[in-house]
Amino acid sequence: MENALLIGLSRQMVLERQLDVTANNLANVNTNGFKSDHALFEEYLRSGAHEDNFVSRDRAVSFVQDRGTFRDDSQGAVQITNNPLDVAISGGGMLAVQTAAGERYTRDGNLHLNNLGQLVTSAGDPVLNAAGAPIVFQPTDHDVNIAADGTITVLEGTSRADSIRGKLRVVSFASAQQLLKQGGNLYAATEGAAAQVDSKSTVQQGYIEKSNVNSVTEMSNMIAISR
Repeated sequence: MENALLIGLSRQMVLERQLDVTANNLANVNTNGFKSDHALFEEYLRSGAHEDNFVSRDRAVSFVQDRGTFRDDSQGAVQITNNPLDVAISGGGMLAVQTAAGERYTRDGNLHLNNLGQLVTSAGDPVLNAAGAPIVFQPTDHDVNIAADGTITVLEGTSRADSIRGKLRVVSFASAQQLLKQGGNLYAATEGAAAQVDSKSTVQQGYIEKSNVNSVTEMSNMIAISR
């Protein structure tokens, strides 16, 4: 009897975990650059009773164990914004940003300038250049251009010559699973994981990457879990 209760409880615990993951995906369907998560579980099956006096013979007994979650890092849809400071990254790269907790990484390219002239994320975190320092604009800068390799040039004042304001620090990791979600659309590198300059990814100016969550799929999952 006790084993039967544990088996039933194992399934309920996994369903609760799946529900949490699905609900979080749906809550972030409109979050720029968000990557959906999916629950992983392992099911152990064994045959039930073999005696003739049981009503249902050979009924499988199932024990389910939560194995964690995996992240879907596929590219989200790209949407035009016409904001010259917005960027979308094509490929597996991420923008490096400076936070109070140290360097973090994001796919959210909805950028603007703060009152210090620094290029920052929607949360106010400074975006870093190739040298690991904030990218700073001058008050007279205009006609911002961000090249595919992340190089930022402007026209300053009445000058007709381009001035370079830096190059976006776009990085990647040996494995995408070396990055852990930390909230606020940020990722942190796991211990021992080193960020490498990503020369394969390209930057699209005036666009942002949307969430890769499929709302129809997630709603269907929610209904199935709730049954």
